Amino acid sequence: MRKIAAIIIPVLICFFIGLTASYFQDEAIKMWYPLLSKPELTPPNVVFPIAWSIIYLCMGISIGIIFLSNSIKRKELIKLFGIQLIFNFTWSILFFYLRNPLLGFIDILILDICVTMYAIKSYPVKKASSLLFIPYIIWIYFATYLNGYILLNN
Repeated sequence: MRKIAAIIIPVLICFFIGLTASYFQDEAIKMWYPLLSKPELTPPNVVFPIAWSIIYLCMGISIGIIFLSNSIKRKELIKLFGIQLIFNFTWSILFFYLRNPLLGFIDILILDICVTMYAIKSYPVKKASSLLFIPYIIWIYFATYLNGYILLNN
């Protein structure tokens, strides 16, 4: 039961963070975001919740695997995971709620570093944990491109 809880609880926390962030995004996605100049590679809005659902699931499983490990790096990785989760959440506030692409861009650059560091540092501890972050890394690097484009063109 402990192993199941160690996976399910982090997954639920990730989804809770995502749902909470979506609350702050809702109005801006309807009223502000459609008016912005965006790159041609911008996916339709329906793609974002699907992608984030997959990412949050992978994130939660990843940290759950680390939580179950006996590694001396376990506490460091849990802390790094928590830090990246904070930057993940605050990006939504900065970019959408405050409608500030510059602050969002600064936040997402820090997020890029934190997520990449987590993937690198978790690899020697639990390879699967690191590999579960690959979709997240790809998505946030793409989101960094989108944020940067919006920053430069609006």
